[in-house]
Amino acid sequence: MPAASSSYWSTSRSHRYSLLFALPLLLLYELLALVAPVEMAGGVIRNGADVLLTGVFVALIGPRGPAVFMTIVIGGALYLIWRDRHPTPMRPRVFAMMLGESAVLAVLFGLVVGTATLQLLGPLRVLSAGGMPDSALSRLTLSLGAGLYEELLFRVVLVALLARGFCLLGMSRVHGGIIATFLGALLFSAFHYIGSLGEPWQLESFTFRFLAGLAFSALYLTRGFGITAWTHALYDVAVLLG
Repeated sequence: MPAASSSYWSTSRSHRYSLLFALPLLLLYELLALVAPVEMAGGVIRNGADVLLTGVFVALIGPRGPAVFMTIVIGGALYLIWRDRHPTPMRPRVFAMMLGESAVLAVLFGLVVGTATLQLLGPLRVLSAGGMPDSALSRLTLSLGAGLYEELLFRVVLVALLARGFCLLGMSRVHGGIIATFLGALLFSAFHYIGSLGEPWQLESFTFRFLAGLAFSALYLTRGFGITAWTHALYDVAVLLG
């Protein structure tokens, strides 16, 4: 049993399992956004992190920016999966276990982060889900997009860039990583209050999301991108569709 557990722990964190596990999340979000676009206030909206990431490419190369961004994301993932290739056949049971782990973690994260917020601030007001569409399908689309693109932006890109920047400034890797994680969590929380669809600012919701940002960063560092993205997505699905 210990050997099997250790094998699952390392195998599920490898690129070929972690990134392949995240791929259906990407495909499902893009499919839902295509066949059932989220419409609010007379326009079509997508997850904010998705818009921010693709917007950089639009600004650089014009209308083809989203297609180029998607090509880079999928191409980069496939390259990492290919580089991590192994003669051992893929085991579907590992993906099933990863989905189960993500579902359990989604519940645990909600309980732990909610309890920590309660201990810090006392009884909570209702956390606003402001600006959310009425359609369950639209909420599902945005939940999946949040799990995928917010983790890609705030964990894979932002925290990594900040940590690298601090190291270039002469800071140790550990100290730079800790500060980058805290700054990433602050920016992750603040991101939800920006723009016309942003929520009204509340100390409770800001603190909750800051702590969630720290938790997701720790999860990303220990369990990889796939499980982190699915955990985030499943948590949002439970909250927005519950």
